Amino acid sequence: MPGVEKIEVENFNVPGHLTRVDAVKYREMKRALLKLLPGKAPGMSQSEVMDAVKPLLSDKIFPGGKTSGWWFKCVQLDLEAKGTLVREKTKPLRWHRVK
Repeated sequence: MPGVEKIEVENFNVPGHLTRVDAVKYREMKRALLKLLPGKAPGMSQSEVMDAVKPLLSDKIFPGGKTSGWWFKCVQLDLEAKGTLVREKTKPLRWHRVK
């Protein structure tokens, strides 16, 4: 889309791979995740995050929470690659912020 600001994101599972995504949606999900996720274990599972993050998102950017699942994964993988989030060795997987 012309005029849409893009940001490069990394992928924890594919080191060195960069993708360009919508910067506004990325920043909104990042803000919500960093507010939501605890700073230590046991963290939160993907299903717990998906339930809790939607009310924290702008309805203008994510109407009705639409596409929030995809954006959670995008931001989660990028923040893991950057060392901002920690993936706990649990099943199901859980994440928490680095203090």
